[in-house]
Amino acid sequence: MNKIETIKQHIQESVQTKELILSNDKMLNDIHSAAQMLIDAYKKGNKTLLAGNGGSAADAQHIAGEFVSRFYFDRPGIPSIALTTDTSILTAIGNDYGFERLFARQVEAQGVAGDVFIGISTSGNSKNIITALQACKAKGIKTIGLTGKKECAMDTLCDIVLKVPSSNTPCIQESHIMIGHILCRLVEEALFEPKK
Repeated sequence: MNKIETIKQHIQESVQTKELILSNDKMLNDIHSAAQMLIDAYKKGNKTLLAGNGGSAADAQHIAGEFVSRFYFDRPGIPSIALTTDTSILTAIGNDYGFERLFARQVEAQGVAGDVFIGISTSGNSKNIITALQACKAKGIKTIGLTGKKECAMDTLCDIVLKVPSSNTPCIQESHIMIGHILCRLVEEALFEPKK
């Protein structure tokens, strides 16, 4: 396969995954429900916590950045914390409690009932995301999971699971950030009137 064909194949796989989401009424309704969960939390003065590993860590930071700064228009910041960014916290927890407790410990410290945790894992089985979801349940924190199409541990631990219909990790990640952008847009538009 030549390089141009490789480029086309990757784009086509990404497009096909997004088309499957577009034609899936249940998934569209689940995305809407996730946005409404976030809107309800923000209206009550709560915040969003996000976490993931590797590329999913970058997605967690990206989505938090869109909430805190701006998305489509200028408005007040929306409280959101990526639990993947503070190297002192990450290395202290990793050293003292182990990698599996990396996000759960932060949920225990930073989260309060009524917050929303967004856990991002392409496999749906990342142990540090699973322990964070368990910590959320103990604290009354609502949970949204972003994962792929396979059955996974996140399926039974999240209030809402957004399962991208693919087993291809890059395609799953590309759709995760699209879903993150949609959530940001719906939240922003619900909370603030766009400035004309």
